[in-house]
Amino acid sequence: MKLFVPCDMAALSVGADAVARAISEQIATRRLDATVVRNGSRGLFWLEPLVEVETAKGRVAYGPVTVESVASLFDAGFLDGKAHPLCLGLTEEIPYLKNQERLTFARCGIIDPLSLADYISRDGYKGLQNALKLKPEQIIEEVTNSGLRGRGGAGFPTGIKWKTVLGAPADQKYIVCNADEGDSGTFADRMIMEGDPFVLIEGMTIAGFAVGATSGYIYCRSEYPHAFKTLQRAIAIGYEKGYLGANAAGSGKHFDLEVRLGAGAYICGEETSLLESLEGKRGQIRPKPPLPAIEGLFGKPTVVNNVISLATVPIIIDKGAAYYKDFGMGRSRGTLTIQLAGNIKQGGLVEKAFGLTLRQAIYDFGGGTATGKKFRAVQVGGPLGAYFPDSLLDTPLDYEAFAAKKGLVGHGGVVVFDETVDLAKQARFAMEFCAIESCGKCTPCRIGSTRGVEVIDRIIANQDRKKNLEVLNDLCEVMLDGSLCALGGLTPYPVLSAVEHFKEDFHGTAA
Repeated sequence: MKLFVPCDMAALSVGADAVARAISEQIATRRLDATVVRNGSRGLFWLEPLVEVETAKGRVAYGPVTVESVASLFDAGFLDGKAHPLCLGLTEEIPYLKNQERLTFARCGIIDPLSLADYISRDGYKGLQNALKLKPEQIIEEVTNSGLRGRGGAGFPTGIKWKTVLGAPADQKYIVCNADEGDSGTFADRMIMEGDPFVLIEGMTIAGFAVGATSGYIYCRSEYPHAFKTLQRAIAIGYEKGYLGANAAGSGKHFDLEVRLGAGAYICGEETSLLESLEGKRGQIRPKPPLPAIEGLFGKPTVVNNVISLATVPIIIDKGAAYYKDFGMGRSRGTLTIQLAGNIKQGGLVEKAFGLTLRQAIYDFGGGTATGKKFRAVQVGGPLGAYFPDSLLDTPLDYEAFAAKKGLVGHGGVVVFDETVDLAKQARFAMEFCAIESCGKCTPCRIGSTRGVEVIDRIIANQDRKKNLEVLNDLCEVMLDGSLCALGGLTPYPVLSAVEHFKEDFHGTAA
């Protein structure tokens, strides 16, 4: 008999460790034959800690479980999946989960994250075994044909990046995983690293074999201590079991992997700043060209991909490009990991094929606002994403569809606001955020964001409002066109969208 209690940081924040201890104490006191397994989260955060029981019919879920409710669960016979006020029925039948297409997150919340046996029993390392039968060009062709694009924000085709690195002559090449997940309302990378770390290791190993890289680095966000420790342990297990090192997975090829803790700066989520930080330098933007694929880490050809991009590679090489490409719409193929946060009733992770509308995500999965008050705005794509009003909620989550509405899918973060939000203050926050997080390398970002805060303050105070709105528009144009990277280049998105869709918040109160 197995009981599953998440070790995911979201569950830990609401008492999962204490619940696991209470369950273990009840098992010992009642002398029951049961084992507690610490799994990752299923992503139903409003139900955490979500405890599951293995039964003949499948796993039965209970939640949110508190220490005080543990004894009553045992009294009610929850080891047999019996009824209790916290019983949610079969986990896989919960509508929030049942209506998803989990490809990248197929194992997350199901397995013990650090059990290689669990990972392999659920199709783990099948992708790598298939990759070993293919030539590097064939691996890259599969990734290209799948339509996989970067899930870190830019949406650049993964296969093209890999092909560039493969064709770049060099004595050393690198695979770098950008795990510096800094966007507000995002947690998909963390969930993979804490709940299914071997899929990331497998994806990076396949990438290494595909482009001829023998060394890889995971640049993990400094605010993710649990993910960092889990990755360290998983990598150690990978070496111990022969999946990393001089003869990785019995391939006769060398692939080393190391996890490094980030610098705690938002700008280090930008690939060239990340590379500077990995080299031990200050995290600042590098002018492009040269691209990292040509001159990246230590001046060598480097693949830089996001966690979700790399963690998706194993299923593509396992099931085939056509299987993955069958999901999605237009040029956005496969699935998107949507992260519902902010003022929302059912916050958590949803993996769906591209094409789901914002309205469906917020209401069908999220259940509307947590306060029950009227919806007013949603920001998609982190702090650099545009604010959409209700009239744009039927926009499908698709790179091109969002770009047409001057929006940004980004990493898939969806932050909801109810009618109490002040969008002028949110616009000001965008400029202030940019000013604080700017690396200072370019003037449009460094100075433009500082002036932006001042201009918005004048608009809010109703000082020459018409003139200052014109100045703000001009300033945003300069930042869009002149910034070296996306931090300064995309900060105008939330600002201009707030002004366009929520004009009434910029009227000001002072004479």
